[in-house]
Amino acid sequence: MTPTSFFFCGIGGSGMLPLACIVRASGAEVAGSDRALDAGRLAPKFGFLRALGIALHPQDGSGLREGLTLVTSAAVEETIPDVVRARKLGLPHLTRPQLLSQLLNAAGRSVAVGGTSGKSTVTGMIGWILHALGHRPTVMNGAVMKNFVSPETPFASALVGDPQLFVSEVDESDGSIALYRPEIALLNNVSLDHKEMDELRRLFGDFLRASDKAVINLDDAESRAIAGEVPGAIGYGFDAEAADVRGSDLQLEPGASTFTVTAGDERAEVRLALPGRHNASNALGALAAAHALGLPLADAATALAGFSGLRRRLETVGTEAGVTVIDDFAHNPDKIAATLATLTAAPGRLLIFFQPHGYGPLAKMGEELSATFAQGLRADDLLILSDPVYQGGTVDRSRGSDWLAGAIVDAGGKAEHIPLRADIGKRLLAEARAGDRIAILGARDDTLSEFAADLLRNLAQRG
Repeated sequence: MTPTSFFFCGIGGSGMLPLACIVRASGAEVAGSDRALDAGRLAPKFGFLRALGIALHPQDGSGLREGLTLVTSAAVEETIPDVVRARKLGLPHLTRPQLLSQLLNAAGRSVAVGGTSGKSTVTGMIGWILHALGHRPTVMNGAVMKNFVSPETPFASALVGDPQLFVSEVDESDGSIALYRPEIALLNNVSLDHKEMDELRRLFGDFLRASDKAVINLDDAESRAIAGEVPGAIGYGFDAEAADVRGSDLQLEPGASTFTVTAGDERAEVRLALPGRHNASNALGALAAAHALGLPLADAATALAGFSGLRRRLETVGTEAGVTVIDDFAHNPDKIAATLATLTAAPGRLLIFFQPHGYGPLAKMGEELSATFAQGLRADDLLILSDPVYQGGTVDRSRGSDWLAGAIVDAGGKAEHIPLRADIGKRLLAEARAGDRIAILGARDDTLSEFAADLLRNLAQRG
């Protein structure tokens, strides 16, 4: 990419911040704005961006000037003053995926990770394997990768390395997955989330066919069906007989898993320091991608043992007064089912706070969410729902968390709707006792992690 000048509107977003960091490291001038900055929230994140030499402005259009290219995420509406000002000045305008696809498609070697669930984890795993084996990748992720966190990079959702070796998760929610032309395209799974299933099948199938090599999870029924339409695909899985990269002897432990991986004549033992079958499947996918890149399977497996995970992916915040607080990104039916399966496999009552990630998703997948919670929780577990994330706009808000609580009850489960987060905090603190685990679930809201940390502090003070 030729260095130029960019203005990121919504620069604090999970997909915008790492991209801004990568662009800044290329030598480009980067500036930005964010409504969370205007509201005085998430100060450490914006302090980190300033330390990189990124100028931050109010989201009122005042930061825009001649010579800048505006970059926006899908969450930014046309009426936002930055967008209005850029249009008035006639500035070039790129969406986040348009800019990201330019970087990935220009790389000599690239891996794009798609799928409804697990793509951030798989991206982090592939990035860590490459880094640990001395290959200096550039990694674009939607979550903070714990292996790369340091005092200088506390928000390590990007790893800046060789721009010619680019690893990124790619998003299907806005259809932009069609922009990418990677060397290796990995499909982890396909399930209901942002779009209807027929459209998802088409988008993911086209994504795989646009790559030089397709790597597909054959344990997932939808992905397996798509694999039949992609000539020469590399399949991976624990259960699929046709898998080219095969996992076997899976043993799930509290906080870890072990399995054997085989690819042709290569065989290696894997120990993963993350819990749950879903993470073992993620690891198998990362190993399949490493195999497709030509890395020795045993070396990749050894490197993967050092992967420490992502923030907000079944992340233990801490334990106070015998109560453990867990922070997790789960927000769609598949992710929530995987999280609940992992948590309920261990002893101890669960006190779960779930914040739906928008009214639109609740309208689209509410029935599936209600069934997932009703089936996944045990009789003595507690589920509390707050109102959904709402960032303004004209979305239909007729189906809210009160509806979801009722649907969970109708499906045979238990749920409470408490609209305000402060009241939820009081309820959780009053309910929690030694041996319980409090799990904070939700997406699109960085303040959920602050809420989890506050709960831990209040548990310590309660004693």
